[in-house]
Amino acid sequence: MIMDNQFVKDFPILADAEFSYLDNAATTQKPSVVLEAGRDYYETSNANPLRGLYDLSVKATDVYENARQKMADFIGAKSAEEIVFTRNATESLNLIAYSYGMNFLKPGDEIVISIMEHHSNMLPWQNVAKKTGAVLKYVMCDKTGKLTADMLKSELSEKTAIVSIAHISNVFGCKNDVKEFASLAHEVGAIFIADGAQSVPHISVNVEDLDVDFLSFSGHKMYAPMGIGGLYGKKEILEKMPPFLYGGEMIEYVTIEGATYAPVPHKFEAGTVNAGGAGGLSAAIDYINGIGFEKIEEIENELTKELLCGLKEIPYVNVVGSDDYLEHHGIVTFTVDGVHPHDIAAILDSDGVYVRAGHHCAQPLMKYLGTPSTARASLSFYNSSKDVNRFLESVSKLREKMGYKD
Repeated sequence: MIMDNQFVKDFPILADAEFSYLDNAATTQKPSVVLEAGRDYYETSNANPLRGLYDLSVKATDVYENARQKMADFIGAKSAEEIVFTRNATESLNLIAYSYGMNFLKPGDEIVISIMEHHSNMLPWQNVAKKTGAVLKYVMCDKTGKLTADMLKSELSEKTAIVSIAHISNVFGCKNDVKEFASLAHEVGAIFIADGAQSVPHISVNVEDLDVDFLSFSGHKMYAPMGIGGLYGKKEILEKMPPFLYGGEMIEYVTIEGATYAPVPHKFEAGTVNAGGAGGLSAAIDYINGIGFEKIEEIENELTKELLCGLKEIPYVNVVGSDDYLEHHGIVTFTVDGVHPHDIAAILDSDGVYVRAGHHCAQPLMKYLGTPSTARASLSFYNSSKDVNRFLESVSKLREKMGYKD
């Protein structure tokens, strides 16, 4: 039991809160050090980075580029040049789709994704397939979210050009073996993309070890500000790709006839960049490193176990996914017989428990599972057993509050 969590005091919005925040898969709260880093940037270093030769601009550039190096180290990239800053994981996946997919795919090529993908890792590929004549194929997981190498192999062929799969599902919470999946993709000559939105904040990720070609991530899911995220890409692939956006700062030289572009990663970062957000991301990485993923996983696994075991004891509750708490990585999606997920969220809200309800940007998966929507509780290392107990107590009274006499 984790009744008194030492980390909650680091988060101003949670320190004296009378609510339990269990929507961490959507976005995480921000520790004081991250808030202070953003404030410090705008109070001491604010200028247009990468453009000016004066002191403030140099300081802004240092904040921005230091964050890039820190992110590269955080996920085990060879070089900071392999980190492209974007607004979020969604923009990162769109960057790959437009810059790589639209330019390197031809009619008949195949794109393989899983049925469990977030819309951000599905809609861009639907669009690429329509525009290029490529074929989009879906590999089906089982009803617990399990996706095996054999399942993936059944959809791969010599025509496969792209495989794009979530590292951790935002619905099931299960972790996919992207290292093995990347190897299988490479065997047929395809590139492999991992959506790291749910993995990078919660488990140690090393892109060199995984041998993925691309990995997307969002800062706001890893205790950093909203509006900063990024893309890891192997440098040799990034160098072949044309820019995603055009304008200032992504150029080397411009004439009235055309332009030459800046080297990677800057050719993908047109316009004034989010240096303040990068400073916050840098502080978030330091904060996570200070705790360590061993401790983070220990806390989140214990809380997931308490929450999952507690739900199983409540009648009429149906958990989506595995019965093994270690397969959930802090994400527990569920339904309650006779209670719409929106009512679940509304009643829990009245009890000071904040969860997510809906299709979780995974409507094809919901259809596959035979339910239009679910409720989802998602944990972070700053949560405690008090949060879990408040959640379970509220869930146990849901049907009674809806008028059922069980």
